[in-house]
Amino acid sequence: MRIIDLSVTIRHEDAKELERVRIKYINHRKGANLLGLASCFLPDEKFTRKLKNSFLYIFGLRKITYRDFPDTLGLAWERLSISTHCGTHLDAPYHYGPYCASSLALRIDNIPLDYCFSDGVLLDFRHKNESGLITAGDIKNELQRIGYRIKPKDIVLIMTGTDKKSNEGDYPFNYPSLDRQSIEWLVAAGVKIIGTDTWGMDRPVHLMARDFFRTKNKDTLWPIHCLGREKEYFQIEKLANLDQINRPFGFKIACFPIKIKDASAGWVRVVAIFAD
Repeated sequence: MRIIDLSVTIRHEDAKELERVRIKYINHRKGANLLGLASCFLPDEKFTRKLKNSFLYIFGLRKITYRDFPDTLGLAWERLSISTHCGTHLDAPYHYGPYCASSLALRIDNIPLDYCFSDGVLLDFRHKNESGLITAGDIKNELQRIGYRIKPKDIVLIMTGTDKKSNEGDYPFNYPSLDRQSIEWLVAAGVKIIGTDTWGMDRPVHLMARDFFRTKNKDTLWPIHCLGREKEYFQIEKLANLDQINRPFGFKIACFPIKIKDASAGWVRVVAIFAD
């Protein structure tokens, strides 16, 4: 079995994210002190006992520090302040709106898990320029070129090569995008999850804003996301390494999201699996 990682790394202060990521790293020595502090104050103790222990702790008579741990090392961990839409993530229909058609939109914690492990299909659009639009006709032509017919629950991956620029400042603003009709066509064919290696599935924000201010047409704003209010589908944004997949089909994709209660999205470690 061969496995390819298709996910980006979440980093502290990542400038390409809409909301900056904050990661506080607790090292082994500080972790030891914090664990020692927690162990000195048991939650079921009475108030008077806690008060006594507080004084004992302050004066060092009841205190555990890193010096008391084996090798003077405790346990390390991290604290994160992060949006569910940072890094490689899976958008749930609730992200698009509270309803999908006439039903409540699914949230990330109730996605059917069989959607998240299925046959993968890789469509290559690296020839599209940075502001290009991938249409339903482009999708059909690419499927014809690779000799594949979409079937229900295929996980479709859109490769543009934009992930190679993910550390550059203009990564969120220059990438090929899909149009509404291309997503409609895939969803009508039974596809539940569509992924892209770009910053977003819709056009770059500044291009949508430019068209809206010029025309005042509401349909210019996030049309692909808004489609999810009518037709149920999930989308993966910020994929990476799609060029390491050496065939357009004949592999599996696993993309199980983190289970966050009632969330609109979840971080996901997407992998391609080959039974070579």
